[in-house]
Amino acid sequence: MKLVPIEKRTGLTREEFIENYLKPSRPVVFTDLAKDWPAVQKWTFDWLRENHGNLDVPLVDNHIHDADKYFQIAKTMKFGDYLSLIEKGPTDLRIFLFDIFKKIPELADDIRFPTIMDGFLKSYKFVFFGGEGSITNLHYDMDCSNVFLTQFQTRKQVILFSPEESRRLYHHPFTVMSKVNPLDPDYKKFPALEGATGYETILQHGETIFIPSLWWHYIRYVDGGFSLALRANNSIFTAVRGGMNLVRHTFVDKSMTKLLGLDWQHWKEKKAVENAQDLLQKQA
Repeated sequence: MKLVPIEKRTGLTREEFIENYLKPSRPVVFTDLAKDWPAVQKWTFDWLRENHGNLDVPLVDNHIHDADKYFQIAKTMKFGDYLSLIEKGPTDLRIFLFDIFKKIPELADDIRFPTIMDGFLKSYKFVFFGGEGSITNLHYDMDCSNVFLTQFQTRKQVILFSPEESRRLYHHPFTVMSKVNPLDPDYKKFPALEGATGYETILQHGETIFIPSLWWHYIRYVDGGFSLALRANNSIFTAVRGGMNLVRHTFVDKSMTKLLGLDWQHWKEKKAVENAQDLLQKQA
């Protein structure tokens, strides 16, 4: 497996972005897409703690996708206490897919929806907080939207793979998940992974990464910090696919997990291996 640096661009125009990145489904890091947002200067740990520290926030840990946990909340905590926790050092506790704007509507005044493309879903704004060393396992987003992820205050490592690499990543059927760890690749267990190509960057404060629709992403918090994800959809076909993913998750995967538990997990792992082996045999 090889990792290629993701290009960073300053002053990228709408026309350049659409032609060179959106249409060919190619990731890029904007150094200045959020430069006019009040949040870039305003949203510090101290400011959030002082003004909104009493908010109760739901936390998840690294077991969020385990077959016997399946999106269970690990615990709740006061927002201010959690911010202090992730400032101090490593923890696997994260705030995941949390719409903080429903709890604190005035925060929406501190961001701006980009004009770099059309189709932003203004009702879907999510913040992600995590401690140093915490990770978001390899997956692609269920709704198949394009994602613009803006980092605040600290650093985050982002690794992407194109949809064409899905079998090499041992994609679990009926899900949007993979158990591959691109930072510690196990070629004995996942031999097809050795031929994969990924794209990597360290996202700095104020930078925004464009994650194209259906692209796989693995995220590691280099430091305790937070980011904001805005979503945009430029295709009816990906919107339909996102709906199909939701149906598979709700009516197939979730139901089979409740019914079979770890046996269902083992079946998905087996099918992922078979699909990868089939790819290797065709390329032999």
